[in-house]
Amino acid sequence: MKTICFYFQIHQPFRLKRYRFFDIGNDHYYYDDFSNEEIIRRIAEKCYIPANRTILDMIKSSGGKFKVAFSISGTAIEQMEIYAPEVIDSFKELAATGNVEFLAETYSHSLASLADKEEFKDQIRMHKEKIHSLFGVTPKVFRNTELIYSDTISEWVYKAGFKGMITEGAKHVLGWKSPNYLYTSKVQPLLKLLLKNDRFSEDISDRFNNYAWNEYPLTADKFISWIAETPPEQQIINLFMNYEVLGSYHPAESGIFDFFKALPRFAAEKEIGFILPSEAFNLLKPVDSISVPYPMSWVDEERDCSAWLGNLLQQEAFTKLKEIVERVRLCEDRRIRQDWNYLQSSDHFYYMSTKHMGGGAFSPYDNPYEAFNNYMNVLSDFILRVEAQYPTSIENEELNSLLTTIKNQGLEIESLKKELDKFKKKETVTEVKKGKK
Repeated sequence: MKTICFYFQIHQPFRLKRYRFFDIGNDHYYYDDFSNEEIIRRIAEKCYIPANRTILDMIKSSGGKFKVAFSISGTAIEQMEIYAPEVIDSFKELAATGNVEFLAETYSHSLASLADKEEFKDQIRMHKEKIHSLFGVTPKVFRNTELIYSDTISEWVYKAGFKGMITEGAKHVLGWKSPNYLYTSKVQPLLKLLLKNDRFSEDISDRFNNYAWNEYPLTADKFISWIAETPPEQQIINLFMNYEVLGSYHPAESGIFDFFKALPRFAAEKEIGFILPSEAFNLLKPVDSISVPYPMSWVDEERDCSAWLGNLLQQEAFTKLKEIVERVRLCEDRRIRQDWNYLQSSDHFYYMSTKHMGGGAFSPYDNPYEAFNNYMNVLSDFILRVEAQYPTSIENEELNSLLTTIKNQGLEIESLKKELDKFKKKETVTEVKKGKK
């Protein structure tokens, strides 16, 4: 039976306020609260709330056959908690159906996978804990920021405890192969991969409301018939997209919600089902492995990482951020740790892109150079705060020694805890035996 795997990305960064050179050292609060609240409230009203209502109706009207996965960044969740708590409640209602899966990702929607293995692991841990605290589930499948993937990242993800990951079905990687199968990592065969079907995903995300498209208007029965016409041996159609497709990118008056509501009915007529990523990894068998020596993503025609690190501005900002990772890791100051997370969001680097002239409609800046200057002013102040606690006079060797000591102490504490647990269990068994006598 052919199946459809729906996954939606949800992310919002903490946008920075206009931060001048003269603010460095004097103002340690970096965020544009007004814009952050206005944007999350607007998107919640246009997209999150009506889209969640639509998804819930689809699950109920299909008799539980419709299923969908979400990847919600930690920074998006925090803003929902602050400015739109009703969105969190609606996601909890979806979670209660059992037909919704929450994926793991980097907490800050960051580029940590391109820079630092330990930071990458920390952000995954933070995100898993956040998802569990809100929805009572522990994510089993990983989805990296903007579907960024490489052979090296696949090894890191597997070692982080995941058996499955979703990513882009880039043509320069797949060649003649179809994305409509389950694959594995070339360097880590135990990590299974679901690959985005570009054509069908972008028919909805990019072309649905395009009057110039020769297939306009896109209807649910037409779309499902296209999927049904794919070769019968192709196992799964992965439809991966931004959740804002529903209501924001394509407004309600475009018919996008009606289109989605009709999908389960026409899918049932064609004997096409819906499946969650974790179910796909359990039920389907991989047909081949793929090798990705250089990081790819789902952005732009190149499907690479140049949208975030393609010019000197972005590379300079990213290098400066990476240089302080070890010192930040030693900090216990809550505000520093929080700012560190927020400053890592990939959006800050996207705004500096000269490919998109600062992110186009998505950027709060007039141009990428303004984005760079503002970010670097903020980062300069942040670095001063970090160095006030861990001065640059501490050499890297000494810093590494401190980190090694802390890590060894942590391992020793963990070992002692395990020994204590064994002792307690042994003592309990002894007491039970004595009681029986």
